[in-house]
Amino acid sequence: MERVTSRDGTPIAVDRRGSGPALVLVAGALSDRSAGAPLAASLADAFTTLAYDRRGRGDSGDTPPYAVEREIEDLEAVLEIAGGVASVFGHSSGAVLALEAAARGAAIARLALYEPPIVVDRSRPLPPADSVALVEALLASGRPDEALAFFLRTGPLVPPEALAQTRTSPTWAPMQRLAHTLPYDLTIMDGLMGGEPPSADRWADVRVPVLVMDGGDSPAWARTATETLAAILPDARRVTIDGRTHAVDPVAVGPALRAFLG
Repeated sequence: MERVTSRDGTPIAVDRRGSGPALVLVAGALSDRSAGAPLAASLADAFTTLAYDRRGRGDSGDTPPYAVEREIEDLEAVLEIAGGVASVFGHSSGAVLALEAAARGAAIARLALYEPPIVVDRSRPLPPADSVALVEALLASGRPDEALAFFLRTGPLVPPEALAQTRTSPTWAPMQRLAHTLPYDLTIMDGLMGGEPPSADRWADVRVPVLVMDGGDSPAWARTATETLAAILPDARRVTIDGRTHAVDPVAVGPALRAFLG
């Protein structure tokens, strides 16, 4: 592990693996840098991957108040130690964070996005418009368990029976330890889960090549979102990974990344 200091002084923990052109991995909600380890291992022969703990997670620090701009600066700090410019792979809300960074001029060479969870139609229940405030209130009252359950019910739409099973599984405690960062991801997604397509000019300044990926077994709303996003970005193409869902399967995603990144 190495550390880099973001512009506001926050230390950001980074794992560097492999050799070759640099590829920065940006995790989604409830994930730390360990989430990128399987994909990093699968690409180690061809790329130097840098997976980092987003602020507030793992071995990284956190400096309030939160703002998306601070997370963009964190990514820019990682890009700097990657060589000043690098390709970026973002998953879920981490994909939207990477997209926002590219739109604001971060030194990204190529951008790969896996299922950014935007909601462009009303084919699914929409998260409450005040999700950030609701989760913050639950956390402030010492109820991270309820904040996590609320997020899973309203964001990824985990069914009640599956949520009950998850609560008793080994994955619950690690997710609960990261529940305090849920307002960060919900802030990143603010205005993008309301059932309307994003404005055509929202990411008009993203001039780098973009690969937008979705899983062939993902819900229709998620696949429609990736199709819509690929259509409005200036230089993008969409690839569907057959037989996969929202989780990143390195065996399936790795070849698509290799082809895109060259």
